[in-house]
Amino acid sequence: MYQKYKNVEIVKPGGLELKDRLVGVQRVTKVTKGGRAFGFSAIVVVGDENGVVGHGLGKSKEVATAIAKAIEDAKKNLVRIPLTKATLPHEQKGKYGGARVYIKPASHGTGVIAGGAVRAVLEAVGVQDVLSKSQGSSNPHNVVKATFDALLQLRSAETVAQQRGISLEKVFKG
Repeated sequence: MYQKYKNVEIVKPGGLELKDRLVGVQRVTKVTKGGRAFGFSAIVVVGDENGVVGHGLGKSKEVATAIAKAIEDAKKNLVRIPLTKATLPHEQKGKYGGARVYIKPASHGTGVIAGGAVRAVLEAVGVQDVLSKSQGSSNPHNVVKATFDALLQLRSAETVAQQRGISLEKVFKG
């Protein structure tokens, strides 16, 4: 799922205190010759609020079952996101389908300035101070995936120094 990203650390859910956040539930209608068949799809974000996060989709005839399936799916797709104190290491843009997301680190005390699906993902990661803007599609599925695209492109200063083969001091001072 995360093959196109270079430095993604996949995490196993064992031993983690994961909290789930429901992003959205959609009622899906299938019209058949016998009438309408209703189903539900749920998108959920789980995280330990300390840099580990995952998202999942569940579908079922009942809402509760769809949410349970989504949580199980999210636990299979956990990744670690590099954080600097309670914010992000640098600003980043992410996109998926028609959704565009821009996230930017903020100073201490700013809070999570984000709406809807972006807020759910950032709070599950454990970011406390961030500015964000969601543009284009407001479809929660695509917004969640665009936010993940932005988060998975983040690199800590230590990772940048290691990849370039230079000291940490030189990364900041040039």
